[in-house]
Amino acid sequence: MAKKPVKKLASLPQMLHFSEFDRVFDNFRRDLEKSFFSFPRIDFPSFPKFQESTCDVIDEGNQFRVKMNVPGVTKKDIVLNVSDNVMEIHAEHKEESEEKKKNYLRKERSEVSYDRVLPLPEKILQGKVTSKLIDGVLEITLPKSKPTPIQKKRSIKVQ
Repeated sequence: MAKKPVKKLASLPQMLHFSEFDRVFDNFRRDLEKSFFSFPRIDFPSFPKFQESTCDVIDEGNQFRVKMNVPGVTKKDIVLNVSDNVMEIHAEHKEESEEKKKNYLRKERSEVSYDRVLPLPEKILQGKVTSKLIDGVLEITLPKSKPTPIQKKRSIKVQ
């Protein structure tokens, strides 16, 4: 088999130097960034943030107590639905702020939403359910239709 001749690359003096290209593009990028730096940032619209909020369900024998973190919402933003053994919590808050200055306008929006469905192991008395919101923590008291004794704790030694 005959060897194919290898093409020789042009010598560097005959080619443009890559460092020259780098310098030109770096200057172009720097000038472009400077010219657009004064413009406000443009963000694409986003969907509301659905948050999986932390939730504690405590069995107190005669009732269940539920504590759920819902930061950023007020009590008017919360919808609470209860059936015999299921509780649904929905909270949604939308906020819009606008700041106007000389030749300057900024408008921001934020949305947060919480959705939670909690199955309960026993039937509850729907008419006696109470709830309160304190410092971003929603606390719900769900009285049971048939109270159960609180189980005693037993310490187990770990080996």
